[in-house]
Amino acid sequence: MDLTDTAWIDVCSVDEIDEGGMYEFQHGERRIVVYRLQDGLFATDNVCTHEFALLSEGWLENGTIECPLHGALFDVKTGQVERGPADCALKTYAVRTEGARVQCSI
Repeated sequence: MDLTDTAWIDVCSVDEIDEGGMYEFQHGERRIVVYRLQDGLFATDNVCTHEFALLSEGWLENGTIECPLHGALFDVKTGQVERGPADCALKTYAVRTEGARVQCSI
């Protein structure tokens, strides 16, 4: 991905996401969640690819998010399915900080 051609949107303050926490937001029709791990910030679609459920209502542990509906497990860095029933990866988004602000690519 060429980040020079990427549109960046301001999401929140860095302080609004605790380490091991999540921040959900909507941009147009897109529902996105930003995760704050020990090694950085990552973002994926917020809707499970198996059935409609908000991943931000699930459980984040060791870099994976568990869907609260049927327990599908996704790697938040890559979007890859770690455990079904989902069989499609999540869309991921680049995340950066500008000063004390979190920004996400769209």
